[in-house]
Amino acid sequence: MQVATWLPRVALPFAAPSRPELLAPAPQVPLEDTPVPAAETAPQTTVADARPATSVRPRIEIPRPGSAPRAAVEAEPEAAAEPEAAPAKAEALPPPRFSLQLLRAGNCLLLVELPTGEPFQSRDPAYLLLKDLLRAAGLPDSPQILGEPVRWPLLARGNMDQGPDAARDFVQGFVGVRQEEQGDCACIWLIGLPAVRFAGEADATAFNRELQVEGLGAAWALPGLELLMDEPERKGELWQAMRRVMRRWKTTE
Repeated sequence: MQVATWLPRVALPFAAPSRPELLAPAPQVPLEDTPVPAAETAPQTTVADARPATSVRPRIEIPRPGSAPRAAVEAEPEAAAEPEAAPAKAEALPPPRFSLQLLRAGNCLLLVELPTGEPFQSRDPAYLLLKDLLRAAGLPDSPQILGEPVRWPLLARGNMDQGPDAARDFVQGFVGVRQEEQGDCACIWLIGLPAVRFAGEADATAFNRELQVEGLGAAWALPGLELLMDEPERKGELWQAMRRVMRRWKTTE
């Protein structure tokens, strides 16, 4: 029991007398002077604190065949919560505006843009230039007018489609019918951008070039009469192109 000194509370019979130094009272030491053991000054550590902190191990998801990753699966409810965007409606293109006149000169048909939108008059500068072109090509300089001008949009048709595709189908159909009626057509002159675009399915880069139009046959694309008057330098390239194309109507005469 680790007891160094034991004193009886009463005198024991036949016991040896106690030593005087053991009966002397122990000196009292003030509390402030009593040194505190180093072991007691150290902060007491509880059993819970003494246990080593266990680190939280991240949970690793092992992908299985045919299963989507967890992040992607968790993101699906958020994506589903967002309202579906309504499909954007394609904006309808405005109807093109042009006036075309169909004429015949010799064995050629001419689909000509009307600069003013009105039929040609005998003294119109554009008509005089057209006569010069026909004389240079070796064709009659007094072309025959075939029907009324084609004006687009066709406002008299009510709510029908007036877009570019409808304009192309209408112009090609109109020229095709007149071509069958006239017969013996060696080449169709497409004069002006609207004629080139809606009858020849080409653009301004096709000026002075030959085209092969499905359903209409051989065609020749020319700049508009008004453009030739505003930019006379275009006439040189036009004359050179005419020499190459002239063989189409010269050999069939």
